[in-house]
Amino acid sequence: MSGLVLKLGPGERVLINGAVIENGEKRSKISIKTPNVNVLRLKDAIHPDNARTPVSRACYIAQLMLSGDAAPEEGRRQLLVSIEALSQVFDDRDSRLVLAEATDHALAGAPYPAMRKLRELLPREARLFAARPN
Repeated sequence: MSGLVLKLGPGERVLINGAVIENGEKRSKISIKTPNVNVLRLKDAIHPDNARTPVSRACYIAQLMLSGDAAPEEGRRQLLVSIEALSQVFDDRDSRLVLAEATDHALAGAPYPAMRKLRELLPREARLFAARPN
């Protein structure tokens, strides 16, 4: 069993199963051997006030599942509803593939990979909003 290896910079913080862990002054490497552990680098976390767009809100739902602040079943339901809503807007082939993968991860109860896939849509969403007439 290889597990997950986290390489942390000085002072970097990570959330592991709801516990915030802060690295010391030097770079370090942590090996997590337990399967299905919820891990979120806090530098990748979305602040609730910044979850203002449909994609960022979907990412935030996945983040709540990772942090344990959303019940798994309710979080998964909300995440799938959000992904379905996004599929109404992102109709190009590449976005559809991203949404399909995010859906598969959500259905499998894997919020981190779902969030990682959804984050790929953030630049596309920003371009759509920038192109929108005022």
